[in-house]
Amino acid sequence: MNWNLRHCARRGHATYLPNEPELAGRLTATTAAGIATRCLRCGDFIIGEPAGNGPAANAPHIPRGKALRDQLLMRLLSIERGIRGLLLVAAAVAVWRFRGAEHSLNLLLTQEMPALRQLWATAGLNIDSSYFMRQAHTLITVSQSTLTLVTTGLLLYAGVQFAESVGLWLEKAWGEYLAVVASSLFIPLEIFELADKPTAVKAVVLAVNIVVVIWLIVSKRLFGVRGGQAAHHAALQTESILNMEKLAASTADQSQLQP
Repeated sequence: MNWNLRHCARRGHATYLPNEPELAGRLTATTAAGIATRCLRCGDFIIGEPAGNGPAANAPHIPRGKALRDQLLMRLLSIERGIRGLLLVAAAVAVWRFRGAEHSLNLLLTQEMPALRQLWATAGLNIDSSYFMRQAHTLITVSQSTLTLVTTGLLLYAGVQFAESVGLWLEKAWGEYLAVVASSLFIPLEIFELADKPTAVKAVVLAVNIVVVIWLIVSKRLFGVRGGQAAHHAALQTESILNMEKLAASTADQSQLQP
């Protein structure tokens, strides 16, 4: 799949005309329909006025190739982290609201249960052994301080997820590091949960987190892997059409100076 052409087809071309004559000449072409400027993303020559102009140093950074694919994956990961944050906030609200409903649940178990127990007994069932009753008795024994602590923990975790989402969407290094650290911290817990009560959902969540951690470390060269962040930025620069043309112009100038 040509990510460059796909992105240009959806978002339009990215053209920029540098002020430097030599570089401008390499990025423009004369056609029967007029002057065409080379797209900094897909490389095609686009007829019409460029979207921007000025010094080459002020040209916008246009991701292309592998960087463009990685940007899409980062955006998807950012959305996933944002959804996680919203679910955690919803869980925190549910726990906090239960603080007010705890008294009503206690009244149900102490005042209404005799009638319910007799009704179930006529059907040959024991309501006290039901899953609902076991969970209800567990809930009313939870203290207010514990519920407050759980709510606080859920909100803090949601905050981390939202921070990851913003950092990954903006492609900030701190967001990538935060995503790796936060995901890694919960992998041992997820492994324990999966071993204790294995389910398909738990297995998928664990697999996704492991893949995300490995992909971020390797592709973004975090923690010094594959040369570190400096090597990562250097690799992005080599994919830039503008930088390639700068290098070509520089090489041409040097060859002309040689006797």
